[in-house]
Amino acid sequence: MKEIEKIIEKYEKFIMPTYIHSNVAFVKGSGVKIWDSEGEEYLDFFPGWAVSGLGHCHKRVVSAVKKQVNRIIHVSNNYYNELQADLAERIVQHSFDGKVFFANSGAEANECAIKLARKYGSTKGRYEVITMEKSFHGRTIATISATGQEKVKHGFEPLLDGFKTVPFDDIGAVRGAVTKKTIAVMIEPIQGEGGINVASKSYVRELRSLCDEMGLLLIFDEIQTGMGRTGEMFCYQQYDVVPDVMTLAKSLGGGTPIGACVAGSKIQDTLLPGSHASTFGGSPLVCAAAIAVFKAIEEEGLVGRAKDMGGYLKSKLRALKSDFNFIKDVRGMGLMLGVELSIEGNRIAQECFDRKLLINCTQGNILRIMPPLIVKKRHIDKAVSVLREAMRANG
Repeated sequence: MKEIEKIIEKYEKFIMPTYIHSNVAFVKGSGVKIWDSEGEEYLDFFPGWAVSGLGHCHKRVVSAVKKQVNRIIHVSNNYYNELQADLAERIVQHSFDGKVFFANSGAEANECAIKLARKYGSTKGRYEVITMEKSFHGRTIATISATGQEKVKHGFEPLLDGFKTVPFDDIGAVRGAVTKKTIAVMIEPIQGEGGINVASKSYVRELRSLCDEMGLLLIFDEIQTGMGRTGEMFCYQQYDVVPDVMTLAKSLGGGTPIGACVAGSKIQDTLLPGSHASTFGGSPLVCAAAIAVFKAIEEEGLVGRAKDMGGYLKSKLRALKSDFNFIKDVRGMGLMLGVELSIEGNRIAQECFDRKLLINCTQGNILRIMPPLIVKKRHIDKAVSVLREAMRANG
């Protein structure tokens, strides 16, 4: 029996069937490459749903984790933790004045943002949050209530009250949804799971003005877009606006589980002792890893690399349009790109997998391509070549 067959047998017996699995078990990773239990090598252009933003097992992250695991792994948040303080300082220095709450995931970071908004508006009876169609904010009850996709909600009703969903990139729809109960607008500047839908600059700037006019909080979910992915450290910096709240996760931990909610200075002290907490949030281990991520991005010029390599990758993907008339659009920023097709996309993603290239298909017809920030032109050339062959075989 092959190793993968043994693993699958245990999954079927002991693990809840909450995921659709590809027939592979990955056991080793390095940079843009990953190896399965049978020793087969793959080129990873969607590493860990963008968690491994620096690629697999980046040397700075590995070194930091090894060092920290021999010192102390966990400290209760009832005590001070110097690494948590250092990481929060780095986040604020690279973003906007405020304070940080640490959690373990993007969903938890968004939970914090939702609770913060509700607490901020509680004295005036304001609790409603406006979110966008095709958004995705997590899998908890609150975050699926916020998410603008019905498919994640089925079977979990009744959901949490207090959310209104409006069309994406439509300022009139947002304005029309505001009531005396509204306290915040929550948006992904680029919708990831929703299909790499990019908010226009005019829309985001008008959102900022509307929130200022109506006394609302503007919440940016940067769980996928943050940490250099779009060619800026944080995507909001592409729009020349500053949100009141920003949530982070995925690439922040370099492969370790961390989430962060950054609250701007006017609301930074809204959540006081006893109002919110996370047992494992901001442990020394994950903070050491996240600090290493910041150092790598800064010292290796990875924000600039994301912009340059993103431009190169986008040009290569757009060049495919001349050969395949089923490519409707290529869009995105930096190394967060989507290829929209007029045909079903899962079979092309599967063909890429069969040819040892990992990408993702979302919304049924959009190929999501998000290689690590360390990617080089030769990796892109190889990946696009594989994608071309996959399209040729399935077009």
